[in-house]
Amino acid sequence: MKPFLKLARLVVCIAGIAIVAGCTTSQDIPETPEPLGDFALGFNIVVAKNAQLIPPSRKAEPEEWEASIKSAIDQRFGRYEGDKLYHLGVSVDGFALAVPGIPVVLSPKSALVVTVNIWDDAAQAKLNEKPKQLTVLESLSGDTVLGSGLTQSREKQMKNLSFNTARLIERWLVENRAEWFGELEAPETSDAEAALEGTSVAQLPETSN
Repeated sequence: MKPFLKLARLVVCIAGIAIVAGCTTSQDIPETPEPLGDFALGFNIVVAKNAQLIPPSRKAEPEEWEASIKSAIDQRFGRYEGDKLYHLGVSVDGFALAVPGIPVVLSPKSALVVTVNIWDDAAQAKLNEKPKQLTVLESLSGDTVLGSGLTQSREKQMKNLSFNTARLIERWLVENRAEWFGELEAPETSDAEAALEGTSVAQLPETSN
């Protein structure tokens, strides 16, 4: 299905629905990132010149999307300090920024569709065989449950979607980390655990009942 049609159908389906599946209410980035082996962010490329606006929607310029998504990716992936560089390329396919409407009945939700690719800098090769398309919805909160068009500015809606875009990209990378980013470091073993390694049951001291 073409991105335009996919997003258009999505916007129609979720209009007036209070539950936004797959999104969380918090926009806090965990201090400790999900393990990603030898990953470190290289180039962070976002292109939005071909993004389709799906009505009803507020307007947003390509440069605004590019800046917003790049910032969200930098914040999330700048935490990784692996030994190899990997480049992320994101293309914005389409978007809908919710406009004011009648609460519950005719209050659409914001949505974004992006296509993502990742490259290994050292190998000069793309890691994903097929481009990964992600459908991103706005997070559910007190401000969005009745439609963010009523309660949020256009800039806030874009920031919300950009945050969730970076989060879904991270989830995609985590799902493929064993194949793409090398072996993960084994958890450190404490002195007590190390002392017990290789000890048979017969060697363990008996305990009285």
